[in-house]
Amino acid sequence: MLSDKTISIVKATVPVLETHGVTITETFYRTMFERNPEVKNFFNQSNQKAGGQPIALAQAVLAAAKNIDQLHVLEPAIMHIVHKHRSLHVTPELYPIVGENLLLAIKEVLGDQATDEIINAWAEAYGAIADVFISLENKQVKETLQQNGWEGYLPLIVTGIVQESSNIKSFYLKRPDDKTLPVHQAGQYISVQVDVPGVSYKQPRQYSLSMAPNSEYYRISVKKEEQGIVSGLLHNNWKMGDTLEAASPSGNFVYEGKENTPVVFIAGGVGITPLLSMLHVAKADTRPIHFVHCVQNSDVHPFAEEVKSLARSHMNLKVTTIYSNPIPVDQPDVVGLLSKEWIGKHVSKEADVYVCGPTSFMNHVVQCCQANGLAEEQIRFEVFGPSIGLGNN
Repeated sequence: MLSDKTISIVKATVPVLETHGVTITETFYRTMFERNPEVKNFFNQSNQKAGGQPIALAQAVLAAAKNIDQLHVLEPAIMHIVHKHRSLHVTPELYPIVGENLLLAIKEVLGDQATDEIINAWAEAYGAIADVFISLENKQVKETLQQNGWEGYLPLIVTGIVQESSNIKSFYLKRPDDKTLPVHQAGQYISVQVDVPGVSYKQPRQYSLSMAPNSEYYRISVKKEEQGIVSGLLHNNWKMGDTLEAASPSGNFVYEGKENTPVVFIAGGVGITPLLSMLHVAKADTRPIHFVHCVQNSDVHPFAEEVKSLARSHMNLKVTTIYSNPIPVDQPDVVGLLSKEWIGKHVSKEADVYVCGPTSFMNHVVQCCQANGLAEEQIRFEVFGPSIGLGNN
């Protein structure tokens, strides 16, 4: 239990964090990677270079300072991070390293403003926050092991590779010992880690499981990004029979079945992957289902036939394809961009909405849904990479 004095001091630092938060977190990562290079195995270095990770951490630290006396209000964000940590095999030993370097960064950026009283208060607050995370992550470890999962990374064999579109490949993965896999919840992902040539640390990435939950195999569907080191390696180097180090399924962006409430899945590009897994589960419900996929054109449209096949055999499923830049042979349902007006016409105000895609796409969709009267609790979305607030949040 934090003292009233500590709570008061931490809350008093909110204006400083609003002004200098990103500078503090940028300094934190630089300092930590210099002093403790072994932790690079836990971090996507592409996110570091793009600047998204420091921004996301600054937002998290600011939210913690504002709510230090009522951390329970941050539970959804905390659980999202807990799942990320478990997928990356973050252990309790990492927390003191993070805490030490965070305090050093605060001192470096704030200089004389970072009094002993402020540093001691933040040290106490960080310890309390770390205890929350460690407790929740230890609980998840136990649950994972009870569900036939494993701790850390396990080599899985690549048993199939399918070109889903011009820029997306699916990799089918099985255990080498022929044991069953833990059945994931529709919408969850796995972390994989690969050795990058010329780099002394492994690089982790999270990829959604894009198939119906089962205990026989996993399928991840990887978009080859222009600057994607790991996606490029997977597309160019991995072949049948190779192994890929993977963690047990994680993630709290999961499908919640309801019999009567309409559900709308809105995917942008490769954001279809967790929503496709959800669709395989949702099709068994009697609720009305609308599956919307926004892509540039048919050349980069993955799983088109799989979704159409599901629609042909399930009368409660409607599919809408939206192409922003169609080629001559294309016949999409809608040409252009998903608009507020289209959502207002085609998305029921009573619907549950699941959204996944690029951050800018999700921000647009969330705002359009909210502008049409959908409440925040009706809209769920998945952010890959640093979690930066969307919509009106």
